[in-house]
Parts: sequence; C-alpha cells; structure tokens
Amino acid sequence: MNGTQSIDAPWGVSVFGAASVDAAPDLARLRVAIEQTRNKPGEAFAATRSGVNRIREVLRGHGVPAAAVSTSRLNLSSQWSYGNERKFLGYECTASFVIELRELDILETVLIDVVDAGANQVKGVEFDVSTKKELRARARTAAVAAAREKAALYAEAAGVRLGPVIHIKDVDSEQMQNYRGHSQQSGGGEGDLTPGRVSVSAGVMIGLSLSSG
Repeated sequence: MNGTQSIDAPWGVSVFGAASVDAAPDLARLRVAIEQTRNKPGEAFAATRSGVNRIREVLRGHGVPAAAVSTSRLNLSSQWSYGNERKFLGYECTASFVIELRELDILETVLIDVVDAGANQVKGVEFDVSTKKELRARARTAAVAAAREKAALYAEAAGVRLGPVIHIKDVDSEQMQNYRGHSQQSGGGEGDLTPGRVSVSAGVMIGLSLSSG
C-alpha cells in the first residue's frame, strides 16, 4: 500500500522520531591479523605462533592487559595460484586479533609496533565510548520527544487533539541509514586517527490516539 491510498482502519497518528547524542571516544578496537605461508603445515603453524607471541609481547610492553586482547584460533588452509596452470603455493596459517585500547594517545604507536611485530593485515580501527548504554538512553528519550513534537504539529494543523500514546516501536539504529545523525564518527584533527566525536543514535515509532478539537 502506498501513502496516497486510503486508510482502511483509521485509529490515530503514527510518527517517527530520531535523535543522536555525540561524545568523545574513549576506547578503540584494533582488528589486525598475522598471516604466514610455508611449504609445510608445521612450519606455517610455527611461524604464525611465533608472530602471535611477538605481538602479545609488544602489547604487554605498552601495558595492554591480556583481557583486552582476543585472538582467534590458528586457521590453516592450502593456497593455490590459478594462472595458465594450477600451482600449489603452500600452507597459509592465520591468526586474528581484536585489541581494545583505553588510552587513545598510544593508538598510533601500538598499531605501528604491532605491524612491526608481524601483523601483516590491518582490518580496521573502530572507535567507541564506554558509556554507550547511558548515551543510548539519552538518545531514546530525545527521540520520543522528537516524535511527540512532530505529532503535536500534525494534530494542530489538522485541528484535532492528541490522545494518549497507544503504541511504541523501537527502531534499530543500524537500520537508520538515511538518518544524518547515525554516522558512527566524525573527523578528528588532521593526521590524527582518533575521530572528534562518536554519535550514538536512536529511533522510535509512536502511535497516539486523536480526538476532535
């Protein structure tokens, strides 16, 4: 049904509200991996395991607690090239890391040292805030206020009065792709990996009854 068709069972007004709360990031998650290819499976395992140990040693040197580092199990696969003829390249062993940093001022140094220690894949850096639950609650409260304000404008324009709220539906912020406040992060200073702000968004659909004015 499109928006120009009649409403079969009118009951009130349904409005969408959205809001976002910005905060400075206070933690970062580094996603890196070490990948080694050797002729024999045992050699690939040994080379990757050695790299894992070097990376963990680097992180300990930066004061990163072991609980802030998660490592995947070593994964082994055979590698082939497919040119004019199929050629065996060796056995590839991979281990992935997710490193959570609470001191953002050492982020660039840690990333450089981890790569120097053997991490040959950098999959990304994600910035976040430790108070996301509280920020999300504030955003949801503001989203409800925005929805009610919109409903009041519609009711005034239509010459009716708003009744009580009869329906509330949470809108997953991950689905709010068209909402401008949904951006995860805004740019920081020039040459700085850390974003200026992290935005925590919320959306809600609210249904209210109507009565004649």
